Amino acid sequence: MRIYKILRADEWAALEAAGETAGAPVDVADGFIHFSTAEQVAGTAARHFAGEDGLILAAFEADALGPALKWEVSRGGALFPHLYAPLRRADVIWHAPLPVSDGAHLFPEDL
Repeated sequence: MRIYKILRADEWAALEAAGETAGAPVDVADGFIHFSTAEQVAGTAARHFAGEDGLILAAFEADALGPALKWEVSRGGALFPHLYAPLRRADVIWHAPLPVSDGAHLFPEDL
């Protein structure tokens, strides 16, 4: 199963440069890396990145992240994937810009 992480341009650049990161400030504060499923990611973008341009959508294979990936109850009682380990560039299976049009993020059609 693929899961997704939305990163700001500076967060993506830091991941590219260092090869791993503790995540965005919210990830560091919460003690884990926040991910979303394909069904959840548009809601995550709307709630936490509304109208924000210059974002990167990165895809990961959940099983490849091993036991550090936990499924925990979050927004609306849904289970969300949380990684209790650094986010590694080597684990990204693809990434793409997440542009904004008319205030909404445009996700890849095959998501």
